[in-house]
Amino acid sequence: MGFFHFLKTQLSRSLQLNLSAISNYVNQLISSSIVDCKVRILTSLASILGFRKLCFLEPTKCSPVSTQSFESNVDKKQENAVSAYEKVIEKPKHKKTKRQPKEWRCIDYCCWIIGYLCTTWWLLLFLCNFLPANLPGLKVPEPPGTRLKNEGLIAHHPLVLVPGIVTGGLELWEGRPCSEGLFRKRLWGGSFAEIFKRPLCWLEHLSLDNETGLDPPGIRVRAVTGLVAADYFAPGYFVWAILIENLAKIGYEQKNMYMASYDWRLSFQNTEIRDQSLSRLKRKIELLYVTNGNRKVVVVPHSMGVIYFLHFLKWVEAPPPVGGGGGPNWCAKHIKTIMNVSPAFLGVPKAVANILSAEGKDVAFIRAMAPGLLDSETFGFQTFQHVMRVFRTWDSVLSLLPKGGETIWGDLNWSPEEENVCHSAKTQYLQSSSKENNGNDTSPRRFAEVKQRAKYGRLVAFGKAASELPSSQLSFIDPKEFVHGSAPISSTSCEELLTEYDEISRESIKRVAENEVYTARTLIDLLRFIAPKMMQRTEEHFSHGLAENLEDPKYSHHKYWSNPLETMLPDAPDMEIYCSYGVGIPTERSYVYKMSPSDRCKSIPLQIDSSADGSDNGCLSGGVYFVDGDESVPVVSAGFMCAKGWRGKTRFNPSGIATYVREYQHNPPASLLEGRGTESGAHVDILGNFALIEDVLRVAAGASGTELGGDRIYSGIMEMSERINIRL
Repeated sequence: MGFFHFLKTQLSRSLQLNLSAISNYVNQLISSSIVDCKVRILTSLASILGFRKLCFLEPTKCSPVSTQSFESNVDKKQENAVSAYEKVIEKPKHKKTKRQPKEWRCIDYCCWIIGYLCTTWWLLLFLCNFLPANLPGLKVPEPPGTRLKNEGLIAHHPLVLVPGIVTGGLELWEGRPCSEGLFRKRLWGGSFAEIFKRPLCWLEHLSLDNETGLDPPGIRVRAVTGLVAADYFAPGYFVWAILIENLAKIGYEQKNMYMASYDWRLSFQNTEIRDQSLSRLKRKIELLYVTNGNRKVVVVPHSMGVIYFLHFLKWVEAPPPVGGGGGPNWCAKHIKTIMNVSPAFLGVPKAVANILSAEGKDVAFIRAMAPGLLDSETFGFQTFQHVMRVFRTWDSVLSLLPKGGETIWGDLNWSPEEENVCHSAKTQYLQSSSKENNGNDTSPRRFAEVKQRAKYGRLVAFGKAASELPSSQLSFIDPKEFVHGSAPISSTSCEELLTEYDEISRESIKRVAENEVYTARTLIDLLRFIAPKMMQRTEEHFSHGLAENLEDPKYSHHKYWSNPLETMLPDAPDMEIYCSYGVGIPTERSYVYKMSPSDRCKSIPLQIDSSADGSDNGCLSGGVYFVDGDESVPVVSAGFMCAKGWRGKTRFNPSGIATYVREYQHNPPASLLEGRGTESGAHVDILGNFALIEDVLRVAAGASGTELGGDRIYSGIMEMSERINIRL
């Protein structure tokens, strides 16, 4: 106890001395009126006075005995000095508590969104890799390759895969100075990092020459070769990878499987002129045939690759120099089966929207949510102009325009999908027919739901009213007047953003809108007016009509070879052809357009009217009319040729090649572990559909169409085909 009493006494004396010194110093500061300006001196005393406040003003934090002894020695003058100093010290803290929260800027929101997406991505990645697969609802179905291998299925026929538009990789071999460091790097089908680093340079190197449709001077972009050309479109986004993996399980590898990559931007004949792609495909099929015991090849083309390979079938047998010189029996000798996946045989209406305004339903939605953002000149975006400028240099785009005219796609008052019914009130697409009813449901209840059928034959209508009015109430201007008339030239200048709209006056564009509707027949004349350079160049390579007499010598020209309605299948009666595609997804069929409110240099003058919504049959949403399909290709385009055009011996199929319709009803993923779905019918995702993969594996192993079960139909393709009045 003596020691503690001694310590208390010494501590009390020491603090009294310090307190006295502090008090004298503060009094000097106050008397000299420099308390407010001598912040540096006051700050140096903060720690001492903090201790003073702790021990004297808040006695509960110190010893009671010490506090009483100290308080008895503090005079009133010292307390006033300390109080004045504390006000100076605590003033910033008082302001800090009342400070308003900082307002978020755009960069703050962007960083937050990126962080949120990254966190979500890593969480999903963790769940997919570390959750046990045997949890209820998370069990992954057994891959078809594993199951069929256990059944004894092995590789038999060599296989050729033909990718479609966009999904194949492109790499740089020669470029402008802005492309330094990109030699043999992927400009398309990879990480797409260069889009953000140097977007204008990237677009410049993906463009083709607007006159020749080939490489611009000083630029060489070529297709990636091998299976890696189209196994993944981007990291984590598969195209052919799942199918290749399952094929490998039953014995396929590069010696009996080939990816026929090509530059999908070029016209089909130009892929041969520039890269000899068709010749290399011919030689590769011949090599696979010889090295695999003279077994015929199974070909699996996808999307636009379907009509690319259709072009090849005519080219390979045609005499040189235009054709490959294989002779009339080449296909019968080398090809067993063609399994067309998501075929765009008769074109897609989506190509029309891309040429008119560089948009589809998804882009139109973004445009409606953030008007002016993608067209803005403030940040130099002008996204639509740049996209359209590049897009219109790709000749292959014209190969996807609707073929067959009004006979296939309908006129002002008729279309093959006239029985199609949607129910937008439930935000769910319901097919008008299925395997169970096949369009035979004629109950009064069903037809009571439909006051007026959608007029899908009006591929482009200016205004919702024009898309629904009877034809007698519509105003017409012959689109040929646009082409042959002397349209005023625009006086505006958009420098390098040439979209061909820049050469047309605003008055002429208004005349386009005054002609309220366009069908598959008049649409071609419209495109000749608004995209004359593109149409003049590509019409040398593609045709979109319907042949009256296939014996006419003019149909030996290569521009007809990719149109199944203007060419004949080869003489190969033992060959089989499949039309394999997804159904049950709303698919773009026709559009409601309007004039853009902005001037020419800031906005493309035509755009989808996203405010047009609702219709009597519920199939109009955001300015787009929908029908059954795989999200990109309507059923009538994917299935008509196998359902009717080539069914049996017809003038399009003189040797009677067997055709089969194989549809896959779309079902969304059941769990995270299924990725994009093992039962998906979407245009690209179907390549991961287990039912389709099983069909491909069985055919590659030697099965025929009858052994697969023949046709498998869920949509109303057979009824649609019957409504199409075509001479067979």
